[in-house]
Amino acid sequence: QAAMEQKFWLLVMVLFLGFSIPGQCQVQPNARVNCGYPYISAQECYNRGCCFDSSIVGVIWCFFPQQNAGIDSDQCYWLRKSLHKMILIII
Repeated sequence: QAAMEQKFWLLVMVLFLGFSIPGQCQVQPNARVNCGYPYISAQECYNRGCCFDSSIVGVIWCFFPQQNAGIDSDQCYWLRKSLHKMILIII
């Protein structure tokens, strides 16, 4: 029971860190830079370290995270990959 609770809180922390990178996927539709291919799945897009948003028809759905002060796209990519691996280990 205690081990399961520890895994739960570690997962919560990992998810919080992953989603707290400032503005990582808040990219205007016309400013998105393609990171995938037509009909790429959300999972494959995330595996590439990219953002996925299929809510707007006619724009790129799989795109590179926005660059911002303090975190460049390479750092963001490796951070997202590391978080993804941690999640897979936890689960």
